[in-house]
Amino acid sequence: MEKDKNKRVQLLCSLFLILVGSALLIAGFIVSPAGEIHSSVLISFGEILTFVGTIFGIDYKYRSDR
Repeated sequence: MEKDKNKRVQLLCSLFLILVGSALLIAGFIVSPAGEIHSSVLISFGEILTFVGTIFGIDYKYRSDR
């Protein structure tokens, strides 16, 4: 039961972070100069995706080593 709860929290956290990162990219298009995404937005989105990947990657590695 506890594992299901942990997986659900991981999934919700990951989905939330992906949504925030996508919102940053969309905001990068809207804020002037229009159509140009600043490199800081791309870097932060990359870091968010890396974090989300580690959430799933660490859990997968932990399960596969057992």
